[in-house]
Amino acid sequence: MFAFLPKRNRNRRKTAEPRIRLPQVNWRRLGMTATAVAGTVAVLALFAGLLDRPVQHVEVEGKFLRVAPVEIEQAVAPFAATGFLSIDLKSVRQSLEKIAWVDRAQVERSWPNGLRVFITEQVPAAKWGVDGLLNTRGELFLRDARHMPPELPQLDGPEGSEVEVAKLYLDTYPRLLAVGMRLAKVELDPRGAWVLGLGNGVVVRLGRQDVAARLERFITVASPLVATRASDITYVDLRYSNGFSVGWNAGVVPDAATGNASGPARTVRRLEEVKPDV
Repeated sequence: MFAFLPKRNRNRRKTAEPRIRLPQVNWRRLGMTATAVAGTVAVLALFAGLLDRPVQHVEVEGKFLRVAPVEIEQAVAPFAATGFLSIDLKSVRQSLEKIAWVDRAQVERSWPNGLRVFITEQVPAAKWGVDGLLNTRGELFLRDARHMPPELPQLDGPEGSEVEVAKLYLDTYPRLLAVGMRLAKVELDPRGAWVLGLGNGVVVRLGRQDVAARLERFITVASPLVATRASDITYVDLRYSNGFSVGWNAGVVPDAATGNASGPARTVRRLEEVKPDV
């Protein structure tokens, strides 16, 4: 059995391939355009070179008391020689914000060869530890303050706990103020136990567990006693499941209504557990 293949048509005309025609180039016009562009670039470069001279002056705006002009000058000086146009405004801003009392800085060019700087100073909201200061966001912005404003509350805690301690203070302050007490101190010890100091000198021990519930117990149950006998009380200890203990100053004789013994005493009220958490 054979298979027949069709003969190829040797006389078939080859398909004509399309020809690509390049556009005609007006070399004379192109040369004139390139010359014009080069001239413009040269003029701009020359103009920029004339403008990009070292910064000669710095204008400072903003209300601040603790930032010294010499500190601003020292922060800007390393960048001034780079030129008015080429100076890195972001780097200048970051340098300014490294100054201890500078919270935020804004930097702009001031024609023809200056800078305009807007400074927002830190607002101290609390003392931290021995000589630190926290701002209104609970950030530690100064570790070695020479002057500690006495009216600020005292906060303290382990390294890195600044925001947590500041939050407890901000949450607790208005609640105590509502029952006639001023929160003057918040301390978080290395073991995680909380201690509050009131403006009347009374210490409130909250411990490590159920801090929110214990604070609520102090406000609703213990605060009336503290409000009437603050000068006689050393501390209120709430580290119990349901109750609190009161430490009286030496020589104090609690009245019969409290059911307490006379003399320096530790009074335990409404307790289910006598042993506090430690």
